[in-house]
Amino acid sequence: MKLEHIPEPRLRFASGEHICPRRGIAAYGVFDRSMDSRRTDVMIGGVGTATCIEALGRWVERCSSEIPAPETAKQPNLRVPFPGVGRGHAFDAKLVFGSDLARTLKKSEVDEIVAIGDRTTRLSKAIDLYYEHIKFLAQNRQIDAVVCVIPDALYKVVATEESNPLEETLDASVEVASELNFRRALKAKAMHLGKPLQLIRAFSLESNKKGQQDDATKAWNFCTALYYKAGPRVPWKLSADDRRPSSCAVGIAFYRSRDRQVLNTSLAQIFDELGNGLILRGTPIDMTRDDRVPHLNAQQAYDLLTAALNEYRVALRNFPARIVVHKSSNFSAEEIDGLSEAASDLRIDTVDLVTVMDSRLRLFREGNYPPYRGTRIEMDDRRHVLYSRGSVWYYKTYTGLYIPEPIELRIVRSEESPSFIAREILGLTKMNWNNTQFDGKYPVTLGCARKVGEIMKYLSDRDDPQIRYGFYM
Repeated sequence: MKLEHIPEPRLRFASGEHICPRRGIAAYGVFDRSMDSRRTDVMIGGVGTATCIEALGRWVERCSSEIPAPETAKQPNLRVPFPGVGRGHAFDAKLVFGSDLARTLKKSEVDEIVAIGDRTTRLSKAIDLYYEHIKFLAQNRQIDAVVCVIPDALYKVVATEESNPLEETLDASVEVASELNFRRALKAKAMHLGKPLQLIRAFSLESNKKGQQDDATKAWNFCTALYYKAGPRVPWKLSADDRRPSSCAVGIAFYRSRDRQVLNTSLAQIFDELGNGLILRGTPIDMTRDDRVPHLNAQQAYDLLTAALNEYRVALRNFPARIVVHKSSNFSAEEIDGLSEAASDLRIDTVDLVTVMDSRLRLFREGNYPPYRGTRIEMDDRRHVLYSRGSVWYYKTYTGLYIPEPIELRIVRSEESPSFIAREILGLTKMNWNNTQFDGKYPVTLGCARKVGEIMKYLSDRDDPQIRYGFYM
């Protein structure tokens, strides 16, 4: 057994590099700031009650100027002042929101929905109410994204059953409850309008309330996510050795349809060199009685990777020299054959296949804190354990509440060293623009797969899913 510590991967911004998204944006600006084609105005539509719309207006205004970190913050690298969204620095953009970009819900309409006893009917009415106004904004106003503010009274009866598990898990397939889910169903229903949604609770727009994140942290996460969704925009990208051949990462995951009758449908996310993610929907698959873990057959694997790589070629006008495929279950022989044949037909030199799954192994470090993020244990040539969550030396703390669980990497095929594969995966844990705290657990290739599957199951076969990840965040 060998043990090493992988240094924190660096991120690239407009004029420099840093390991921290917040420090990097504040010091060097968002990565795409120097692109001539980038629009600096981020046009925000808003849907909510009159009180919600006023609160959203105040919050957008507050985010336009600097927000100091809490005076009592014990970790200054974790609680970073927010520089404000404005032209000439950091984001070099302006959030534009006003009454002409807002649609006001009647309080009486909200009260009627809150009073409905049947949960499914209540959620359906709430979804229809928001969708009606989102549709108007998308078709009649020049907007880039829509912020839906949920009044607390409505939030308690449509969203309180959507709580996430205490700790993230990475199952082989995405199992989602068959009941109606407000956030996922609304995002799916409005997807064809072409405007990403950001849902936020009205309570979260109030300043420094007990039980909330501090205002600076909220502003970092709110503005960065909105900036990305209103794109295509690129807040940061992974720093890479430009001397190495081009490479792209693909994630394959599975999810069940809502009626649980269509067994599994495969999907893939492919992330190009700018960090842009593309979402593709594959074909339904069959599961054998002997193996309850979903697998693609050779033709499905071939078709899915070919489609993903063709999207890559359209975006970058050539194929990558290397592909790395991440999957949350073991690769079958048919999957390996199909993926390899697709890469070979497109004259791609290198295909690396890596299974990423939760590990039951735990290490204990002397003292009160868990092992450092970036700790890699080599069990043998194929099996490695990586602490993507753990103590972060830059933050000088562990940010979690529970004993961190490492992930296991099973390298099925690779031309790269295990250390390189682990370093690459650790870097991909930082490519989540929904959260500017960089110690995420899973690589974005797989971590977002569950979120995509949760929403895609609300789309029918006739719907064309959006290919940008911003619609699923």
